[in-house]
Amino acid sequence: MIERYTRKELGALWSDHARFEAMRRVEVAACEEMSGPTEADLAAIRAATFTVDAINEREKLTDHDTAAFVDVLSASAGEPGRWIHFGLTSSDVVDTGLALQIKSVGELILPDSRALVQALAEKAREHKRTLCAGRTHGIHAEPTTFGIKLAGFAFEAHRNVLRLEAAFQQAAVGALSGAVGTYSATSPEFERRVVQRLGLEVESVSTQVVPRDRHAQLLQAIALAGAGLERLATEVRHLARTELSEAREPFTAGQKGSSAMPHKRNPIKSEQVAGLARVLRGNAQAGLENVALWHERDISHSSVERIVLAGSTTLIDYLQHRATALVEGMTVDAERMRENLELTYGAIFSQRLLLALVECGMSRDDAYYGVQRVAQQAWDTRTPLRELLASDGRAGLIPAALDLDAIFDYGHYVRYAQEIVGRLDEIA
Repeated sequence: MIERYTRKELGALWSDHARFEAMRRVEVAACEEMSGPTEADLAAIRAATFTVDAINEREKLTDHDTAAFVDVLSASAGEPGRWIHFGLTSSDVVDTGLALQIKSVGELILPDSRALVQALAEKAREHKRTLCAGRTHGIHAEPTTFGIKLAGFAFEAHRNVLRLEAAFQQAAVGALSGAVGTYSATSPEFERRVVQRLGLEVESVSTQVVPRDRHAQLLQAIALAGAGLERLATEVRHLARTELSEAREPFTAGQKGSSAMPHKRNPIKSEQVAGLARVLRGNAQAGLENVALWHERDISHSSVERIVLAGSTTLIDYLQHRATALVEGMTVDAERMRENLELTYGAIFSQRLLLALVECGMSRDDAYYGVQRVAQQAWDTRTPLRELLASDGRAGLIPAALDLDAIFDYGHYVRYAQEIVGRLDEIA
């Protein structure tokens, strides 16, 4: 992943040094569970070192990076180095090392996933009674509150936390089953001891490699979390449009929205989130295509994973931080939201009026078309619907005894806001 979208904490976990260090841990743990090495041998093996430059130089000869790694590490240990990689195959070390990296990455990402839920929940509680237009198909439907809107995003973010937790956990599995997974040079008990020493779960059946559906599940969970962030970012982008101006992302002192037009405050953070979510979906597709390998093993997945696993985890880490800062620093214009509620001149109360007429004895169809006619007249002529109803014999539609105050009452739409937003207590 390019540096622009990489936080250093996450980037360090996917560096070449981190990859080989994870593999070194596997090699050392394996030696510690062998019967052959003496305590003096183990001391030398534990002290064995490597450099990425030395491995790269050795790979020029071996044309095999794992073999080059083993050569460098073994040489560093001296004569006891003969026990390093004893009875193991490349996938034992690479896949189990990868599981260690995935576990470390999850431990960094998941707390920030939960922080996003908290940020959304706090903002939702703050605006639980802030009236705004609910829109379907991009058109005003009925009033809602900004808090209810954000509560939905908070629960989605929470579901993504649960999916990510499960995905990271099921991908943190190791295997030391040897060539084609038959333990011909080791044993299931040896595998169990080594993998548990490393703090991982043991793969049930590894055909020399850990099955790649595990990694595909992780990439899909990340892509789905990215889709949730994209949905949030898309909402902010819409609300920031000049015609709405209901909410906008943070705009810092000295920031420039446009190189040419000083008045611009473009929603660049939200647009970035929306754009990079596309990359996560593409990487998830690549993960699915990695599942089907030839027979017990090939390495068609290997080159792809070096890009997509590091790329997707790095991106979701970056995007979560971006989204959390966006939510925490969001400017909400409650007055503008209230102004925009009047854009339909009261037509958004149409369902309230429809139901009142049905309760008065009118057939639903007659009530629907009658309300549709007068509501559209209000919108088209820019005449408040209540004004049309109050004049001209209440537009020939409703009985004089009907309580217009009750119908045109915004309070009706927020009466359950506390209950809805209160559900956030379950998760945040």
